[in-house]
Amino acid sequence: MYLYVKRLLDVLVVVMLVPFWVPVMLVIALIIKLSSPGKVLFKQKRYGKNKKLFTLYKFRTMYTDAPKDTPTHLLNNPGAFITPVGHYLRRFSLDELPNLICLIRNDLSLVGPRPALWNQDDLIAERDKYGANDIKPGITGWAQINGRDELPIEVKARFDGEYARNLTFWMDVKCLFGTVKSVLGSRGVVEGGTGMLEKQSEGKL
Repeated sequence: MYLYVKRLLDVLVVVMLVPFWVPVMLVIALIIKLSSPGKVLFKQKRYGKNKKLFTLYKFRTMYTDAPKDTPTHLLNNPGAFITPVGHYLRRFSLDELPNLICLIRNDLSLVGPRPALWNQDDLIAERDKYGANDIKPGITGWAQINGRDELPIEVKARFDGEYARNLTFWMDVKCLFGTVKSVLGSRGVVEGGTGMLEKQSEGKL
């Protein structure tokens, strides 16, 4: 029952906040366009509910000569490919605002497991163990407020599974308030994500 209410709440929240997010997105789009050559939006294939692929939209934060179709966590030195504006957008998760397009299309919810990249077979496999691939992914989620990029794949999947088992209104409220706190404090943000942390722990950097 809550899944139907959840979708309604997603749409209501997005519509109510139109006066906020539309002007902010327009300003960010202009800054990106003026600061570096290339398109404003970045498109990427992600896994949605029941492992169905969809197109995720984000603000472009990397230079146009960055390796194509290579996720940030697979780059040896991701920071070298990120624009100055991109660093700030990523730090405060503003590059995720175009995700709202995917929410309106019903590919995403406000809260849920972050949609896995098309090549994150390890994360998909781990999430299968906990049923986390069976629910709609979100713009933010339980794993994001409990470590985000700092979490190893298996831990991130367990948090996603915990959310899937406790999918309630109050769980979503907790995630949304936790997200505001995490974003303002830039907590858990690591350029290159889990892959970069693994390289650091293995002494490869």
